[in-house]
Amino acid sequence: MFLRILRRERTAAGAPALAAYLDELFGAAAGRDGEIVSRVHVGRDGRPNGFLGVLPQTMQLDGERLRAAICTTWMVDDHQADPFAGARLLKAVLAGPQDLAFSETSNHLSTAMWRRTGARVLAPYSLEYLRVIRPASFVLRMAANRFAPLGAAAPLAQLADRMAAPGGKRLSWAGYRPHAGKSDALTASTPDEDELARAIRELLAHHALHPHWSEAQLARMLAHSRVKAKHGQRVLRILRTRGGRLAGLFVYYGSRGGIARVMQVMAAPGMEGAVLERLLADAHDGGLAAIRGRTQPALLDAMLDRKFAFLHASSTVFHSARADLVAAATEGRAFLNGLSGESWTRLVGDRFV
Repeated sequence: MFLRILRRERTAAGAPALAAYLDELFGAAAGRDGEIVSRVHVGRDGRPNGFLGVLPQTMQLDGERLRAAICTTWMVDDHQADPFAGARLLKAVLAGPQDLAFSETSNHLSTAMWRRTGARVLAPYSLEYLRVIRPASFVLRMAANRFAPLGAAAPLAQLADRMAAPGGKRLSWAGYRPHAGKSDALTASTPDEDELARAIRELLAHHALHPHWSEAQLARMLAHSRVKAKHGQRVLRILRTRGGRLAGLFVYYGSRGGIARVMQVMAAPGMEGAVLERLLADAHDGGLAAIRGRTQPALLDAMLDRKFAFLHASSTVFHSARADLVAAATEGRAFLNGLSGESWTRLVGDRFV
């Protein structure tokens, strides 16, 4: 079902590898807590015809530990034959013992189902951002996605970008070049996963509602995030001020001439603009055509100042019976999306062969 419905692949060549990964992600002891579990829908003929994958996560608000259900892969086979199968799956998950449930990849149909349960759509978390760095290369890459032979024109696009590069002091919607004094305001290092995990945990404290990961849990997630064959090589950066204070970090995937997928950006309060400048400079130095990713409220103002464009492809939805948790989410005080979601899994951006 996953390959056919969500990936729209006509062959099942990757089915054994995918089955093993789904078992590791949702079935292994490290990926479940015994009560917050994934759900399978069984049709009248006794065969599975639907699935809603759930990842349990411990979160905290003002020191209180909370149980969360992250709803991920959601699919129903032959929706017309059983139009209520998806609703039954969601109802079963939301009847669980968790304090809150959310999803960062809710499409139009599933969002309508979430709304009927009383869930909130979190608009500031529900936008995809795009920042063009090299316009000719960007246009060519978008065209080559539809007609692969156009990729051979990459050298011409690169030449056009060099000729049309914006001036050093001018922000342009159609291109980017690092600005001295901005992009180099922070020092960047390439950490190992242990260093990255420590920085992530330190920066989480700036969000009122945030995950509480053990070292083993975060290490597992970062290990899962190592390879996303569809998106390119993983890039990790930790950013510090000249005095050595942690300013932020980012994780993205990309290859020269391509469009990078940003999995996570984190910034200390007041450092959002400098972190984004360093992200753009890093992508520029890596020869990327553009970057794209998922918004977080804390970064929106700084993105607007730096000519990011926004579109809506899917929604981040949030469900809880507790008013304080709903307030934290709707007011943008929660750490959601990316690592606090499903973007770190191989189901997003990787191939199974």
